[in-house]
Amino acid sequence: MSDARLELAYARGIHASYHDQMGVYHETGVETAVALLGALGISAQTEEEARAHLAAGDADLPWDIVFEAGTQPWVDIGGASWRLTREDGVETEGQGVESLPVLPLGIHRLVADLPHGPQRMTLLAAPKTIPLPARAWGMTVPLYALSETGIGAYDDLLPLIDALGARGGSFLGMNPVHAGFPTDPGLFSPYTPSHRRRLNVLHLQTAGGTDGPLVSYETDGPERREMLRAEFKASSPPKAFADYVTAEGRSLETFALHQALSERYGPFWSGWPEVYQHPDSPACAAARAELREEIAFHSWLQWRAETALTEAQKAAKAAGMRHGLYVDLAVGTHPHGAETWEDRESFAFGAALGAPPDAFSAEGQNWGLAPFNPIALRDKAYAPLAETFARQLRVSGMLRIDHILGFERTFWVPQDAPGTYVTMPRDSMLAVARIEAARGNGGEGGIIIGEDLGNIPDGLSGALAGSGVLGCRVAMFERWNWDDPEFKPAEAYDAAAIASFSTHDLPTWQGWRQGADIAARLQAGGIAPDQAAQEQVHRRRETTAFDRLLPATDQDALHMFLARTPSRLVAVQAEVILDMVEQQNLPGTTSEYPNWRLRLPGGARALARHEKLERVAEIMRKNDR
Repeated sequence: MSDARLELAYARGIHASYHDQMGVYHETGVETAVALLGALGISAQTEEEARAHLAAGDADLPWDIVFEAGTQPWVDIGGASWRLTREDGVETEGQGVESLPVLPLGIHRLVADLPHGPQRMTLLAAPKTIPLPARAWGMTVPLYALSETGIGAYDDLLPLIDALGARGGSFLGMNPVHAGFPTDPGLFSPYTPSHRRRLNVLHLQTAGGTDGPLVSYETDGPERREMLRAEFKASSPPKAFADYVTAEGRSLETFALHQALSERYGPFWSGWPEVYQHPDSPACAAARAELREEIAFHSWLQWRAETALTEAQKAAKAAGMRHGLYVDLAVGTHPHGAETWEDRESFAFGAALGAPPDAFSAEGQNWGLAPFNPIALRDKAYAPLAETFARQLRVSGMLRIDHILGFERTFWVPQDAPGTYVTMPRDSMLAVARIEAARGNGGEGGIIIGEDLGNIPDGLSGALAGSGVLGCRVAMFERWNWDDPEFKPAEAYDAAAIASFSTHDLPTWQGWRQGADIAARLQAGGIAPDQAAQEQVHRRRETTAFDRLLPATDQDALHMFLARTPSRLVAVQAEVILDMVEQQNLPGTTSEYPNWRLRLPGGARALARHEKLERVAEIMRKNDR
């Protein structure tokens, strides 16, 4: 007889086993099962506890019902009486499934009186699919690198918006702009945010800043904060700010309180005095009054950031860009940042997002990010997920979801045991994405791109395609054969995708051709000299194979190749236009490489005037983009 704790783990979505990328079989042990159940909020240290949870079942959780918006949902309630709360708060009652009304776009809540008792249900009224965009192109840039001095600002997007709009570009993409850790300037990775539902205020424009090839967060971050504070003190916030504070309500106040307490006690709430470790504590209630001025300052910063992005999106649409800003959603959040302080119950604690063992990491990877708790998401009718999507899409027309493979399953790594996969509510999460996409881009409808690189679980590709979520087709990965390099021709690329040469985590066009990423890994101590030599030999075989598909080896030839693909969207990378060799991020490194610090030569204005930009536009026009 199997251990009851393993049975419970499997019943709650924890995988019993998996094969890693090298084909090695891993079976989930009791230690892992108990740890991950605990991360889900289920205490099952003993088999007796596990059996009690199995006997109780999960009927206390809502059923998820996905159906097309504008139709009547079908729910298996027979003739039971029901109470419906629409997304807008309007409540109705009735009896029997046939009496349920046609429901508009949104997430609605139903309670039906079934024989076992009241049963909650989440009614996800979503579009069948997100319409595919017309053929188009745009550019991706590292926002932090756009200024000639200091940290790149939201205002630095404006010259690029004008340049792209005038040349037929449809979007301008950038790294995540989630709220970070302003009290610790060393925590600047855009993919390790403090709060994904708030914005990074270090991208607000101020004067000054250091110059040089690398962004200096340690110097320019504190200086920018002090300049913004002085500006706040010298200004009289307008009515628009007061309206923003009223509309955002207690959630904004709680975030601003977190920022104020961080000034006193440090960036991570887990290290604060215990009385401040929960936003609803009596001590925090007193702090809301005591720190009123600081709360106003941090609220003002959020208003300024959202206003800047909103104005940039308006400028993009006015310039003729079909989609405008293309923003990025990080896969997780810091376990002890502002997001988990405010909304702790939505996240899993005691486990971090990661990846299973592979050829580069024999022990697997621990990304140090808190995952959404799928049980909590169901319990909350996906409100945290919907708000996360909505926050991005209300200032943009396109959203990239990092590691969308996590819609199917996420790899959780407990603190003191091996990791394994946890099943996520894929169909419901995709329905939420379709709902928020329909509302995005100022009500015109947004585009969702899913970063689907890696081992794609069975069934996910079809589910993404059915929802109209575009995939990512990265040229250096699009191959028929890896060992004896053979790359796919342009015509073999998927239509429902965004095509590019690489990403922020991969070498640039010039860097790839020169093997600069291999040399960087060698210099950082990530690989031995003999392995680096072997990889350089293989890289020369790769570049030779790719060159067979091109009429030349310059960036024009690359852009012509991408433009010819059936992929609906093409992302031209700023680093390619500028012939940069170094990549923005070298995975597996921290201080060994200047991750997220490489400045674009000349900044945004030089890029906007670059002669190659007009050439790219001409290539795209000739290929019906």
